[in-house]
Amino acid sequence: MVAGWYTAHVKMRGMEMVRSMAAVLVLMLAAPLFAATAEKTLVCFGDSITAGYGLDANQSYPAALQRLLTARGYHYHVVNQGVSGNTTKDAVARVNSIIALHPDVVLVEFGGNDGLRGMSMEITRRNMDTVLNALAAAHIRVLLVGITLPPNYGADYVKSFNAVFRDAADKHHLPLMPMLYDGIYTVPGTIQGDGIHPTVKGSQMIAEHLLPHLAPLLRK
Repeated sequence: MVAGWYTAHVKMRGMEMVRSMAAVLVLMLAAPLFAATAEKTLVCFGDSITAGYGLDANQSYPAALQRLLTARGYHYHVVNQGVSGNTTKDAVARVNSIIALHPDVVLVEFGGNDGLRGMSMEITRRNMDTVLNALAAAHIRVLLVGITLPPNYGADYVKSFNAVFRDAADKHHLPLMPMLYDGIYTVPGTIQGDGIHPTVKGSQMIAEHLLPHLAPLLRK
């Protein structure tokens, strides 16, 4: 009788151990799947163009980018960190708050207000270096986005301004979208009446044009 009870008890314990080991194995096998589908963070860090000046929050290009990424199967939460009027000096002041969000990818869109205010290109370059160095130190993947100026600023100044983005991308070994409005600015209905900020249509086109540049930095 005692021997029978002992044998049954041992068998029960053995079955419990097998079930426990099976549960652990299932969790171990599932962990990579959970990690792969966990939502990541993409921050759009910029000025009024990123903020969506003159538009509702869901009409900005970061909002359009969120919808586009979701439709393409990317598990990213797009955070709009655009502030109207910001220069690269403001970007330096804000970059630590961006890092504190623990983003996987940051899109950097600054410089337009520097150029419009006639700031020294050397100051813009130094500020851009500070921002990009800080993001690199935090091991964050970055897409640098360039912008240009109206021709009335003078050919030499515009040429020097455009070079800031190319040089920064080369120096920091970053992918570059040379011109945010490339293929957009001349399309009717894409720019607001101020001649600077995108409309809803323009924001959608920006998101579509950004994706090929962003895709190599993203993980599905």
